[in-house]
Amino acid sequence: MDNDDKDPPLTFRQILYSVLAAAFGVQSGKNRQRDFSRGKPSHFIAIGILSTLVFAALLFGVVELVLHLAAVG
Repeated sequence: MDNDDKDPPLTFRQILYSVLAAAFGVQSGKNRQRDFSRGKPSHFIAIGILSTLVFAALLFGVVELVLHLAAVG
């Protein structure tokens, strides 16, 4: 009944893919089940916060670039 010993923990790449897929709303049921059975919530929270910060910084950079090129800022 306890499959934690048999299943290896998720890799960073699997967690990142799951967080990005969930953010876009395209997470498959198979991957969702894998995440809940083998993943740690703290890893998903940390990657989620980090990816949100990267997205916000990227968005800010694009807006700053556009404003600079338009000679507004």
